[in-house]
Amino acid sequence: MKKTIEIPYEELSSEKELSIEEQNLLAMAEEATKNSYSPYSKFHVGAALLLENGEIITGNNQENAAYPTGLCAERVAFFYSGAKYPNVPIKTVAITAYSEEIPVSSPVPPCGDCRQAMIEYEERYGKKIRVIMRGATGKVIIFDKIADLLPFHFDNSDLGM
Repeated sequence: MKKTIEIPYEELSSEKELSIEEQNLLAMAEEATKNSYSPYSKFHVGAALLLENGEIITGNNQENAAYPTGLCAERVAFFYSGAKYPNVPIKTVAITAYSEEIPVSSPVPPCGDCRQAMIEYEERYGKKIRVIMRGATGKVIIFDKIADLLPFHFDNSDLGM
């Protein structure tokens, strides 16, 4: 039997259509790209998290000559939030990027590893985490929850829990 998954998302023509709070969060993600360590890919990614206590945590990609040992902006931010505020749920994540070599005018989605790591936080707190994505310029895409980015994810139920 063939089945279909429909995933709702919102598309805005620019960040100006976001709330002021979300515009500020996206601006903080953009600011975080400036501290990215990406000498190999020259692709600078920034993430900013809004926590339920009002704190904002940022992260950026950190590359390494031994490529697999680097870390994406999203996981840097999520893991730092879990280390510094282990009992505070994340409300929203904003992700953006720019490249030194090519224009980035499309929204930048998290990689598969980041999606799997991020969904753990959504399940950990039992609350949806809003996702806002934009390239260096252009349209903005918004998902109401991380689970929409990875509909067939691995979770603790797969471990018999």
